[in-house]
Amino acid sequence: MAQVLEFKLPDLGEGLTEAEIVRWLVEVGDVVAIDQPVVEVETAKAMVEVPCPYGGVVTARFGEEGTELPVGAPLLTVAVGAPEGPDLSGASPSSADTSASDTSAADTATESSGGSGNVLVGYGTGAPAARRRRIRPDRLDRTVVQNSVSDAPVADAPVAEALVLAPVTSGTAPATAATDTAPAAGTGVGAVNGQGPVPVVSPLVRRLARQHDIDLRRLAGSGPDGLILRADVDVAIRQAEETEAAKTRTARAAAAPTGASPAAASPAASVAPAAERIPLRGVRGAVADKLSRSRTEIPDATCWVDADATELMAVRAAMNAATGPSAGPKVSVLALLARVCTAALARFPELNATVDTEAREIVRLPGVHLGFAAQTDRGLVVPVVRDAHTRNAESIGAEIARLTELARTGKLSPAQLTGGTFTLNNYGVFGVDGSTPIINHPEAAMLGVGRIMPKPWVHQGELAVRQVVQLSLTFDHRVCDGGTAGGFLRYVADCVEQPAVLLRTL
Repeated sequence: MAQVLEFKLPDLGEGLTEAEIVRWLVEVGDVVAIDQPVVEVETAKAMVEVPCPYGGVVTARFGEEGTELPVGAPLLTVAVGAPEGPDLSGASPSSADTSASDTSAADTATESSGGSGNVLVGYGTGAPAARRRRIRPDRLDRTVVQNSVSDAPVADAPVAEALVLAPVTSGTAPATAATDTAPAAGTGVGAVNGQGPVPVVSPLVRRLARQHDIDLRRLAGSGPDGLILRADVDVAIRQAEETEAAKTRTARAAAAPTGASPAAASPAASVAPAAERIPLRGVRGAVADKLSRSRTEIPDATCWVDADATELMAVRAAMNAATGPSAGPKVSVLALLARVCTAALARFPELNATVDTEAREIVRLPGVHLGFAAQTDRGLVVPVVRDAHTRNAESIGAEIARLTELARTGKLSPAQLTGGTFTLNNYGVFGVDGSTPIINHPEAAMLGVGRIMPKPWVHQGELAVRQVVQLSLTFDHRVCDGGTAGGFLRYVADCVEQPAVLLRTL
């Protein structure tokens, strides 16, 4: 008899407590190998593929795409081992034997493929991924299905919650058994117009139905073989709410004074449009939490200055126009500004720090791990260039380009999004001149860079059109005073206006 094992959402590290299901990589009935990715989830930091530590047949999935699950919640169940038991569906013995031999062969192949076996999730040596194979639901372990439908009520079966997700047709168990053990509404299996049992896909669907007093026996599922999906329950909930709202409007109209105008008694005039509610979760929720904590804990202050970036742009153009064996890859403005920041932090280490509130100490950090703000389809993320103080502009630019591409594809790991000591925010790409950046907690400062654009400027005593940029520094007033912050910002502006100043620190 197959053993049904439950795989729960593992701890993905970095203090994460929940994850949202983005895409299932397997279906019910698929054969999976040990450490094969089964689901893609989005955390507050990155999107990751979660491997399953068991090899066997997927019998159930918990949660639809878009559902947020806490760490430790069930993800799926896997039947490990060859199924056996009496055939209750009328299938021939040969088909049952074939199913058993197929599953057994898959398990044998997994064990002999050279993998490390059932190890900690995501670690160990991996065997070549087995070819996905779909097992017909009616060929899964019928003994377990029989126990969950005929021998005991669903609530008492030890594995009923797992296997109630497997499609069960009216021919799987005798009609008398279905009649004798028909569960109450919302328990997972009900009658549709009195024509036999029908499965419910997810425990979330059953819970949703219970919360809104929806009788699942009255619903006709839109899924395969009459499966009741969450969409079916949502439609039933909306219909019930509309019916209740109509009753309320009718009651209010009947209770209105006889002299009231028709417009005042009109349902359209008494019902205001509903506001849209967007849950704060995933990346958006993480950003909200971090920004709220920053403004709550850090007494920040901002100073800014306009700088003539004409010489900086000319130097960049000369660097990128160089040819020959010594010519390297193109250098971006952001890379040059990042190199200026590392030089400025070497002169003003007070801003490369954090505050230990419990010990009431300022902790000055030995190295610069430079974060840079990147806007993606998933929201604002801050990848970190490690040991930026040891890199030149070319190396920093290459690392920024690599991390930006990972951010756009949603493949940044949590480690690549944490551990920053100072952040550079180039909001000029959005066409704005200035801003007051919010510090990326627990850092002590952030430099904001506006757009570089032609403006009238006094240059060498004459009015001229120059490339001007506004630089804004937001800093934690606990780590330094305005003199230090002003000195840092002035040094950055001097390097922008006269790049030769930077040569002194190279």
